[in-house]
Amino acid sequence: MTFSFFTLASPFSVFVFIVNILFSFTIIFLERKTPQSTYAWLLFLWIIPVLGFVFYLFFSQNLTKRKIYRYNTPENEQYQLLLRRQKKALVDRQRIAKNKTIAKKYRYNIEYHLNVSHALYTDNNSIDIYTDGHEKFNALFEAIENARSTVHIEYYIIKYDGLGQKFMELLTKKAREGVEVRLLFDEMGGRYIPKSALKELESSGGQYGIFFPSRLRFINLRLNYRDHRKIVIIDGKTGFIGGFNVGDEYLGLKKKMGYWRDTHLKIEGYAAYELQMRFFLDWRTSGNKAKLNINSENIHRYFPYMENCEGSGIQIVSSGPDDPNQVIKQGFIRMITNAEKYILIQSPYFVTDESIMEALKIALLSGIDVRIMIPNKPDHIFIYWATLSYVGELIKYGARVYIYDNGFLHAKVLVVDDQIAAVGSCNFDIRSFSLNFETNAFIYDPEIAVKLRDIFYRDIEKSIYYDTMAYEKRSRVIKVKESISRLFAPLL
Repeated sequence: MTFSFFTLASPFSVFVFIVNILFSFTIIFLERKTPQSTYAWLLFLWIIPVLGFVFYLFFSQNLTKRKIYRYNTPENEQYQLLLRRQKKALVDRQRIAKNKTIAKKYRYNIEYHLNVSHALYTDNNSIDIYTDGHEKFNALFEAIENARSTVHIEYYIIKYDGLGQKFMELLTKKAREGVEVRLLFDEMGGRYIPKSALKELESSGGQYGIFFPSRLRFINLRLNYRDHRKIVIIDGKTGFIGGFNVGDEYLGLKKKMGYWRDTHLKIEGYAAYELQMRFFLDWRTSGNKAKLNINSENIHRYFPYMENCEGSGIQIVSSGPDDPNQVIKQGFIRMITNAEKYILIQSPYFVTDESIMEALKIALLSGIDVRIMIPNKPDHIFIYWATLSYVGELIKYGARVYIYDNGFLHAKVLVVDDQIAAVGSCNFDIRSFSLNFETNAFIYDPEIAVKLRDIFYRDIEKSIYYDTMAYEKRSRVIKVKESISRLFAPLL
């Protein structure tokens, strides 16, 4: 008499086994994921049968084939007209800015973002840099207070604490004054705002929306895809972009995280047009009943005329799970591969993919000075262990790693060669590259790059140098934690 798995196993076990096989085939053949992500999900599925696939349904939908955004809108038609003009200037390989050496040198970076992410290049912008929450929110509140026409705000997290209440009260006040106020937030990150505060904003004439909301009331199958953007546009002329969310902890008022070290930009100039377009595209996903009514007669209210003066060159680049190109990550790779002297990276998480790792290794082996700064404490413990594993690998190739020791480092900054920089909401991790909706400013201006470089070196004075000796001394327990976390990095 012969025995097999199916004769010895219970009917339920056989059912689970067959279901797991079917789910595995779904992941392998129907979803176009990276090999690392596929392996991680398959391992997770076989460790936790059936329940693993429930997690998969909630956290790993493929959005690349979804039509999330509407592009046949009046404001987008005007924007596309500007895009066509810039692309036409590139047909014969003409220079974008004949009088700017920086634009000539990084012309192919500019062209890449223009072609792939439809990011206009503007060079009449002024930039203020904020690394402290008090400074950033003082500047933001002042700009909102002085708004005369429109206030458009999009944040990942809005806490309803001291700062959050002041924030909501100011928006309500401006709406009451007749300013067009639109507030857009992530479904998870905005859960802290009470309905009473939102109703008061609406009753005062303001509007609010939830980015890409779930169609099901109590079940959200898009949990893994978050609107991580932090952008504000005032009167169509002034924009804010960076890493700060809204809440007391971002002022350094929470003991758990301590001082909050972040980087945020205030931009005045035509780059605000790009932020405005980003907001409008996102707003139209919210399903807000008070739809935008933009036409040729009132479009200048949202895209006002500005003097075309000399300033910083900027492209506003956005990415998300709906776009397989991962344009922010690819923009980082272009910057890294173009480096001739140094690469400076600040990120709270460093859980990246092989393309970034290979680019950094090649830079290191080519003699480029690569320095990476990470926090000294985790807000997500598994991600932190994985971060230590990835930076540890680069240490072996000669990277200099610093652990910021003056609070929590949340800045997302890349600086190359005193020439170009990128600042925004995108971390150096797989989640930001492929799962979250992100927006970054790519800056072509030596003056701004040097300022960000100097900030990095001031932060080094408040950091611990994490050298090869320190990395090799870590305990076996830490090594095991790092290995496990790295194995599941594509899921983190």
